[in-house]
Amino acid sequence: MKPNYKKIPIHPELIKKARLIELAGDPTRMRILCFMFEYDKACVSDIAESLDMSVNAVSHHLQIMRDNGYFETHRIGNMVCYMLIRNEFTKQLEKLICG
Repeated sequence: MKPNYKKIPIHPELIKKARLIELAGDPTRMRILCFMFEYDKACVSDIAESLDMSVNAVSHHLQIMRDNGYFETHRIGNMVCYMLIRNEFTKQLEKLICG
């Protein structure tokens, strides 16, 4: 006899989490996240220097991640700085990708 399994609907929250996981799956974004998990906030130029990447490349990845809720931004003069948004999801992600 076949078990009576319940239906699992697709909720907007599930779609959002899938998108966040997809974004974090990129190796460059993993490196950025591990950096930010350690320091919480930093300016683009500092992140780029630490990761030995161009400012443009790092900025591109950070903007995508900011637009999807990983970071908040603020300006210091002409520099753009990012701050990690800490929540239960990012805590679990930190354990998963940065060990």
